[in-house]
Amino acid sequence: MPRTKKPLPRPTRAELAILRVLWDRGPSSVREVHEAINVGRETGYTTVLKTLQIMTAKGLVIRDDTQRTHVFQPAAQRSDTQRQLVTELLDRAFGGSAGQLILHALETRRASHEEMAEIRRMLDRAEGKKP
Repeated sequence: MPRTKKPLPRPTRAELAILRVLWDRGPSSVREVHEAINVGRETGYTTVLKTLQIMTAKGLVIRDDTQRTHVFQPAAQRSDTQRQLVTELLDRAFGGSAGQLILHALETRRASHEEMAEIRRMLDRAEGKKP
């Protein structure tokens, strides 16, 4: 998957749903994306097609049109997109305070035991303690 140099536009909710499918399944046709999206909710085939066309124009996905069936893949890795979205949220809503973001996140949603253990490991690394 190609890595992009400049930040990509912020994806909409519908675009993020499509990106999740592509990150999970890998390069996929419109029909494959449509089938995966329809597991959670009813979305028309033409809606998925149009959204993928818009995403291609925005640079969020790359279309391989060398075969009869066009195949789409994300232009950026999941972690890069998540990092970009978190950075924007951190700056816009929390004035750059990672601590405030984490506190609000933990107040809003309960973290699993595994997630809490990973957070502890990350805090230990950040403080320079051995894992």
